[in-house]
Amino acid sequence: MSEVYFDYGHAVRVIRNIRNDGTYPGEKAGNLLVRRGSVGFVRSRGTFLQDQVIYEVHFMDEGKLIGCREEELIDADDEWIPSRFEFREQVKATKRLSANGEILAEIGDVGQIIKVLRQHEDGVAYHVRFPGRTLLVPETSIAAVESAEETAESVE
Repeated sequence: MSEVYFDYGHAVRVIRNIRNDGTYPGEKAGNLLVRRGSVGFVRSRGTFLQDQVIYEVHFMDEGKLIGCREEELIDADDEWIPSRFEFREQVKATKRLSANGEILAEIGDVGQIIKVLRQHEDGVAYHVRFPGRTLLVPETSIAAVESAEETAESVE
């Protein structure tokens, strides 16, 4: 266990998307419960399997009380750089993406976010898996995929 300790009432920020692992009532397993960057308040602290610190965190904006592992939380006042997209989200290129003069992805090509890079030197960037390759793409060069139809068209 680390030396991090959040006390009752402490404001914390979750640094990963929290999905239902099957223990949250009324939600299907795998459903997103709390989006990365959300702020909540510690209600209690305990352990799981004697070696994992678990905080019961009340996310007021979401109206949910969720158990979070210690490594999923930071102090709410710590620096946080928000991003438009999250891991596994489908996105499309809004510009031609190229390297060394070779076009690697056309406008409209659909890919999936593999990794979010908040601390990238040019601002938020992503590792995006396009068909056949993974590219490092700045946030300004991608947009959300609006529909399943859009995703299907890009695969054809």
